[in-house]
Order: sequence, then C-alpha cells, then structure tokens
Amino acid sequence: MIDKTPLSIPRHIGIIMDGNGRWAASHNLPRVAGHKEGAVAVDRIVTACRERGIRVLTLYAFSLQNWVRPAPEIKALMSLLGIYLKSERRTILDNDIRLTAIGDLDSLPNSPRKALLDLMDESASNTGMTLCLALSYGGREEIVAAARALAVRVAADNLDPAAIDIDLFSESLQSRNLGPLDLLIRTSGELRISNFLLWSSAYCELYFSDKMWPDFHSSDLDEALASFSSRNRRFGGIGK
Repeated sequence: MIDKTPLSIPRHIGIIMDGNGRWAASHNLPRVAGHKEGAVAVDRIVTACRERGIRVLTLYAFSLQNWVRPAPEIKALMSLLGIYLKSERRTILDNDIRLTAIGDLDSLPNSPRKALLDLMDESASNTGMTLCLALSYGGREEIVAAARALAVRVAADNLDPAAIDIDLFSESLQSRNLGPLDLLIRTSGELRISNFLLWSSAYCELYFSDKMWPDFHSSDLDEALASFSSRNRRFGGIGK
C-alpha cells in the first residue's frame, strides 16, 4: 500500500482532466453535465494543490484537436470556461494565484477570451502559485512554433544556428515560464499523454488514475503525490 504522506513535493504538476463525458454517460446524464462536474473538480484540485505547496499547476482544459467535437459541446465548454473564470476571480486574487494560459488563445470566443486575459492581467503580480490553463493547445504545435521562430531569426541573420541548444529552444516555447513538468497525472484510466507538454515532460513522472475527472478528489491527488515521492528520479544517471 502506498504511503500517503508525501516525502517530496513536485514543483510543477500537469493534469489531463479526462473522463467527463464517460462520467456523464455512467450517470445517464448529458455530456455537458459531466463538464459541469469537471469544473467543480477543477476548483477543489486547484485548492488542494495550493494547500500542498505545488508551485505550478497546468490543466489541459481544451486541446487543439478538441475543436472537431460537436459544435453544441464546444459552445457549452466555452461557456463553462467563462463562468469558471468569473466565479473564481475572487478566489484566484485573494489566494495569491497567478493565472496564465498557453495555446492558440486567439481562437477562443470573444467573451471567455476577454475574461481570461483580464484575469491574467489582474493576477500577473501574484506569486503564491501559478495556475496555467492549456486552451486550444497542442504540444507538437508548440514545438513547431518555437522551431519556426528560431528559423526566422536565423534567416534574418540574427541567430547563429550553432547557438541553438536545449536552453535556447526551451526559452522559445510558449510554456517557457512554467518550467519542466515534474508529475503528469491523467484520469479516466487512459494510458497516453495526448500531445500535452511534450517538450517539458521529457523527464516527468507519469501517474494514471482510473478515476473519472469529476470523481478525482484531494485524496486521489495525495495518492499521486505519494507515488511521485517514492520514485527514484535519475535524469539519465544512476540515481540513489
């Protein structure tokens, strides 16, 4: 049995919040009901991470590939995003949380995008914890954009190709200010990372939970943290 007392705390956690639709189906409810319960889970897990000293939490809220979903579901998701940002504004500001986002934010509808950008601006000076929402985001697309930006600099004679290394490439990524991912959690029992933070997850620990996202609680987070603290992170070396 896993000891639920974490010995070490990851700096940066990423969560693929999967299973809202299947949770709804299992309760004979429409998919949007699952997304609403998923928003409740976001609130409690953000609180739990803050209480446990997590410095950065990145939530995979909507991928670039999710745009192929039925239009009514996308509309509902974007409406829930706007509702969440407005309802959690005071909580974010009062608890010293800095809200940020990665992804193609210009593709978001005007109302939730404005709410997002406004709250990002209001919370920009907060230092207690960073909450990042990955919205209209794709990991491969982020890497391609960074490569393209460096290629433009090389073509303009502003950069020597020989100077491109891991550090410079990392600094060219949209997620550069988040730092490396330490722990990646995916709910719903699926065993894949679905194009999420591919560059920064190079040496992260993976944790897969069978719980659907709406059923994921602080106790489940503690299980993931305990698993993380029990692992020997070697980063290519021989470890302890």
